[in-house]
Amino acid sequence: MKFPERFASLPPYAFPRLRALLDPLAPGGDVVQLTIGEPKHKFPDWVTQVIMDNAAGFNNYPPNDGSDELRGAISDWIAGRYGVTLDPATRVMALNGTREGLYNAAMALCPEEKGGQKPVVLIPNPFYQVYMIGAISVAADPVFVPATAATGHLPDYASLPDDVLNRTAVAYICSPANPQGAVASREYWAELIQLAEKYDFKIFADECYSEIYRDVAPTGALTVADELGCDPERVVLFNSLSKRSNLPGLRSGLIAGGPETIKQVKKLRAYSGAPLPSPLQAAAAKVWADEDHVIANREMYQEKYRIADEVFAGLNGYMAPEAGFFLWLPVEDGEAATTKLWTETGIKVLPGAYLAQGEGAENPGHGFIRVALVADADQTRSALTTLRSCLY
Repeated sequence: MKFPERFASLPPYAFPRLRALLDPLAPGGDVVQLTIGEPKHKFPDWVTQVIMDNAAGFNNYPPNDGSDELRGAISDWIAGRYGVTLDPATRVMALNGTREGLYNAAMALCPEEKGGQKPVVLIPNPFYQVYMIGAISVAADPVFVPATAATGHLPDYASLPDDVLNRTAVAYICSPANPQGAVASREYWAELIQLAEKYDFKIFADECYSEIYRDVAPTGALTVADELGCDPERVVLFNSLSKRSNLPGLRSGLIAGGPETIKQVKKLRAYSGAPLPSPLQAAAAKVWADEDHVIANREMYQEKYRIADEVFAGLNGYMAPEAGFFLWLPVEDGEAATTKLWTETGIKVLPGAYLAQGEGAENPGHGFIRVALVADADQTRSALTTLRSCLY
């Protein structure tokens, strides 16, 4: 039996790869999971009641693109957060989590060719793995652009040669960045948008960590695009309730963009999508409309930033994250450090190389581990203190 070859050369996904590395080895203490970006803070109590109140909706097929209430709540949130007013009927669509949207947007929006050539999809390196799969699935060339200390941990797409930029159809960008926690400034967004206007490509702005930050809310791509008066189809925004509201299991995400962009994504969703069940859409609408729990959630992460800064004070190469909930800690070899930490302490982290492309030291994640700050403050302090004692 023959199977497709388009995915044959993919490396194993990060977490199966981690299991293959550590499962044969005994932990050196009580297991502490600091690997997956799965929030552990409590979500709002009333979410469950809203689902129960709307449980009869499980008897019906849900609105494919999101209910009027949900799309209205998303549009209102975008207006309040980014200062941009979008028609909820034509410029917003609900997603079953943003991973679905980040993948399907490539399927719906990346052309088969650009200028008579195979298209290019630009991807920061390290990166969220779905970006690469989206590019490969549409038969585009993924081009991985280093996002390292030398570039402020964000990709310098403007440094690419004209022959690459002329073929570029889509550029993925994550801000706040996963895993480094770097934030795209207003100037960064403006330069990227102007580059996209010059070379005529779309920006897929993955802003899923936008509501977890230290002091100042990260500037959004839509805000800058609106200020610049650029083509409304130029920037496509993705966000979700997973990190903002500690609801990764609710699977409520959003995509927002120009009317033609959303029209094309809706067309694909009509054939292949998996819409959120109606009771969950009802809950999601209420969650998008509430900010009190978001503020309380952010304060808990801000406490953990302070803990991390205290524990790693004086550590050469420690980069205090501007936003998000990961630490990107420097080590000599990420796999070796992960193994040592597991076998000596029971703490499980992720080798940075598993989030990037490249062999050996050429991989920009080789000399790092990613640590998820998802436990409570006391557990975080204990785990980070043990981690520093073990590795540094």
